[in-house]
Amino acid sequence: MKRSALVLGVMVVGVSMLLWAGWHNLRERRLAMQKAQESRMVLVPEKGGQAAAGEGEAPHLRGKAAPGFTLTTLEGKKVSLSDYKGRAVLVNFWATWCGPCKVEMPWFEELRKQYAAQGFEILGLADDVDAGKDAIAKVAQKAGVSYPILLVDEKVEKAYGGLDVLPMSFYVDKNGVVVEETAGLGSKDEIEAHIKKTIASGTTTVAAGGQ
Repeated sequence: MKRSALVLGVMVVGVSMLLWAGWHNLRERRLAMQKAQESRMVLVPEKGGQAAAGEGEAPHLRGKAAPGFTLTTLEGKKVSLSDYKGRAVLVNFWATWCGPCKVEMPWFEELRKQYAAQGFEILGLADDVDAGKDAIAKVAQKAGVSYPILLVDEKVEKAYGGLDVLPMSFYVDKNGVVVEETAGLGSKDEIEAHIKKTIASGTTTVAAGGQ
């Protein structure tokens, strides 16, 4: 009797360990899939509800002057890219439904504060105006960002290449030239490297020009 109970106990423990191992492996796979999903570029939905085809085009503004724009903040204030002439600016296109966008926004805020003394600023351009100002403000607030959030229009979208994927970031130096153009979510270290390059590029160009 005791032997049967012992055998039964061993079997119960064995089954429990197998179940736990299976649950643990499933959890690890789900976390891995989630992480991989967050790292992917997000296709921007077209007006018809379908995602735009393709994985985005090759950089087309790098080395060129950043297209100028004047957009409205969530508070109704007009902000122009030209307002930041002489400063390094990261122009970031994002949307409330874009998971990768929400991952990088706290990084942007942290790096903005870190490099503010060197004249660095960020402009967050919300690409889903139809979501409404309240929804956009809620996402920005949750991400902890304090940099300006601007409402995008079709003219700006077209000027910056149509934005087939989000997030899209354009690193503009002090002279208004696009130093780097990135599509999708990169690592925090990559973003910081682009910021450093952008700040240095503007400084080098200004010095070379004797200004």
